[in-house]
Amino acid sequence: MTRIIVSVISSLSFLALPVQAETPRPVQQNNSNAVWFENWIGLRNATMVVSAPDGQLVSIFAASGAPVFELTGNEVMDGIYRYELNAATEEEVKIVNKINDGRGDVSKDTTAKPFFHSGAFIVQRGVIVELNEAEEEK
Repeated sequence: MTRIIVSVISSLSFLALPVQAETPRPVQQNNSNAVWFENWIGLRNATMVVSAPDGQLVSIFAASGAPVFELTGNEVMDGIYRYELNAATEEEVKIVNKINDGRGDVSKDTTAKPFFHSGAFIVQRGVIVELNEAEEEK
């Protein structure tokens, strides 16, 4: 009987091991006038900063769910648009250089592990095109 209990306990011991959170892997998607991300599991408080070909910056914030960039206006500049995506994951990491945040007893020793991703998309003739469909103008 003791052997059975020890066997059951040892076979269930893997349940007590901490589970390493999987790294989020959002996938860029687009249609003719918007860019967004699928597979947005485990991310929150996201900011997407898009740089237009003329250097103009557009910042989109989403507390939950993926941020969505949309082309707006009558005249959209053609060219390469680059973006940076920053978000918080569900994983907590220890704060290495803790500062006095003025919160006393409610101060935390951990913070959400940051997620960072960058990429680009192309606008031709006023619409977003797939990178492999983009053609050089002659």
